[in-house]
Amino acid sequence: MSAMKIKKGDTVTVIAGKDKGKEGKVLAVNVKDNTVLVENVNMVTKHTKPSAANQNGGIITKEAPLHISNVMLMADGKATRVGFKMDGDKKVRVAKATGKVID
Repeated sequence: MSAMKIKKGDTVTVIAGKDKGKEGKVLAVNVKDNTVLVENVNMVTKHTKPSAANQNGGIITKEAPLHISNVMLMADGKATRVGFKMDGDKKVRVAKATGKVID
């Protein structure tokens, strides 16, 4: 399995779909399904039954996963592709637009 180019905590922009152009922080990455959960992007309504955690139940809005191909990493205020390079004996992510090391 190859390394994921987007990680939890990264700032990304949506490049396709109904929320195209929106930016947000990655809350979770699902490697198995190649999906990401982005803060305040791809909001869906969910009808919930009353439970111990939610006494009233009702309609809640929450983020739904996006396919990882529909988001692009933001580096220095602009969207960029991500590459990898060896920095000594450590593999690091590199922004293709600027050539800078991301992490």
